[in-house]
Order: sequence, then C-alpha cells, then structure tokens
Amino acid sequence: MAIETRTLGRTEQDVTILGYGAMELRGAPRGPEVSGEQAGKVLNAVLDGGITLIDTSPDYGGSEELIGRYLGHRRDEFFLASKCGCPLDPSASVPPPYPHDYRPANVRAGVERSLTRLGTDRLDLVQVHMSPSNATLAENDVIETLFALQQEGKTRFIGMSGILPHLPEHIALGVFDVFQIPYSALQREHEDLITQAAQEGAGTLIRGGAARGAPAEDKNWQADPIGLATGEGQRRWQSAGLDGLIAEAGLTRIEFTLRFTLSHPALTSTIVGTSSLEHLAANLAIAEKGPLPGDVYAEAVKRLAA
Repeated sequence: MAIETRTLGRTEQDVTILGYGAMELRGAPRGPEVSGEQAGKVLNAVLDGGITLIDTSPDYGGSEELIGRYLGHRRDEFFLASKCGCPLDPSASVPPPYPHDYRPANVRAGVERSLTRLGTDRLDLVQVHMSPSNATLAENDVIETLFALQQEGKTRFIGMSGILPHLPEHIALGVFDVFQIPYSALQREHEDLITQAAQEGAGTLIRGGAARGAPAEDKNWQADPIGLATGEGQRRWQSAGLDGLIAEAGLTRIEFTLRFTLSHPALTSTIVGTSSLEHLAANLAIAEKGPLPGDVYAEAVKRLAA
C-alpha cells in the first residue's frame, strides 16, 4: 500500500501527503545525539518507505550536511525544501528562535551554503523562515532576492514558513508558491488560513501535525511544547473528550492526531520528523491509511469546536 500523493499547488509537483522533517537530525545540544550512521539509515528509510518530500533548514544543525552525504546519490527521488534568512553563525549561547537576517547578502549566502551542504545544484523550494512582516520583506528586498535566485536556477520555487499575525498579508501578496503552516487537532488557529492559501493556488505544508497534537508518554504536558499556554493542550484534549472518541473508533492517540491533520481538505503534505526507525515505520503505516473516516473527523471537529 502506497502513501497518497497530492499536487503542491501551482508548482504542479506531486508529493506524498507525509513529508519528512529533518529537524530531528540536528543533533546536540538542541536535540538528541544522532550518529551519521543512524541518520543515513533513517534518511534512506524515508525514501525507501515512499516519502517524496524532505524539509530542512540551516537552523537545523547538521541536518543539511547529513542529507547531502547520505541522499546526494538519490537527489532526483525527492522534493527538497530548505529555508532562508537564517543566521550563518548562530551563537551557541542564544536559544532558538535565533535572530534572523533578511538582508539580500545573508539570504543569498544562506542559500549558497545550503546548496553546498546539501551537495546539490538546486533547491526545489526556499522558504522564508520565521514569518517576518511584509514591511520587513520590502525593506530587505527579500522577494526580489528570491526571484533572482530562482532566475539563476538555484531554487525552483519560493515559499513562506508563516504564522499569525503576518500570514494573511503573506498570502495576499500572491507571490509565494508554497506556505508552511503549523496545525494540529489541538492547534487549529491557522485552520482557515490553510484553506485560504490553497484557494490562492499555493501548496500547503503542515508542520506540527503529529508532534503538536496529542499527549504521549514522552511528553511533559506541564511544559506543553505546542505553542499554547501551559496546560492548554491538555485542557483542549480532555474537554473535547477525544480519548473516548478515538477508543470508539479503534485508534491510538498518535494515529488519530496524524490522520486528523491529513483530513484537512486543503493540506498538501504534513511534515513529521524523527531520528528513530521505529517511529518512522509507525508514521508510514499511519499515513498509508490516509485521512480519518468522515464521520470520525466530523465528530472530532464538532467536539473541538465546542
């Protein structure tokens, strides 16, 4: 059974509804220790499992070099997305999110370095990182710089990793081919904007569709790492009675959460990262099932709205 593919908006490129996010390969001190051998096994298992979209960033430690080292010989098998505006040399003493620099020289230098690290002559997608305002984009000639890089063949398409409050104005510009947007069952603040972006012809990449959406034994809900107030994710999950619903449907929490994200009708792909072969295999198995059954999805939306 294969993973469903969808067309990534006006790019006309088909990608699997499950993409792979390489942030989990960033290594210490921002993430778990990952050996080169382990990273190579995971990355090749991603492609062997049928995933055709990989998302990375200069901010993700050594992930770009690992992709170049272990997947360079398979470059034509996947759609490769990275970011721009990232600091070239972030201070080890400054925790993420790092201050970003959108001046033309830094945007260009970052893309050039990504190409070198990834061992490729082109990126399929360069996304502006951290959702700067339209005023910041204009002050720094970001779009003009990206268009120039596109004309030079260094990127095929341009995108925005966007969030509120600036995402609506990004969509209104009408220049971005793809938007990367956070969304999950418990984090639905951007739900309508995903639809709006798709209606404008853009592809939609969803991040946090699994990691930000469900309680799990390895998560500390007091810290609540889903971008909400402390405890808010737990409150939303419990008040919606989701455990009862997923038990009736014969689902696990993670299966419900990932398939809920996949059920958004305007989604092109959801980016899920892991450095574990076991977790990757589980994600692939869930993605092969596709969106939730219509009645389960409708009931979940009803309960979450209430």
